[in-house]
Amino acid sequence: MSAPEVSEKLDAAITSGKYDVVVINFANPDMVGHTGVLEAAIKAVERIDACVGAAVEAVKKMDGVLFLCADHGNAEQMLNYETKQPHTAHTTNPVPFILYNYDPAYTLREGGRLCDIAPTLLQIMDLPQPAEMTGESLLVKKN
Repeated sequence: MSAPEVSEKLDAAITSGKYDVVVINFANPDMVGHTGVLEAAIKAVERIDACVGAAVEAVKKMDGVLFLCADHGNAEQMLNYETKQPHTAHTTNPVPFILYNYDPAYTLREGGRLCDIAPTLLQIMDLPQPAEMTGESLLVKKN
């Protein structure tokens, strides 16, 4: 898999200053999760951890904002608890949404959904949300 190459291109895109938004997918944990091989999943997650760390450093250098999210789980459950066989399908477990380096006057509300991510991005970019978007921004002003 090409996580290091994707990471290098991501870092270059972030630090170039040319883009308002950069969206990428680190597929390693998902792809390896489908194999059911725990050791491979651990290596994939470790690799992506390093890549995310590099992205955080690039965002910090540019004083940008980072979203980290997933649309489904996979590598976090490598065993079917009932059959004791490898679990190779996507899970319905909650996935994290992490917002890094945004205005500290805000926090994220609980109970978000995937459809709330785009409205959150639009709010951060100070852009209007189209009426067709049914999600709501996850940003909540702190008291």
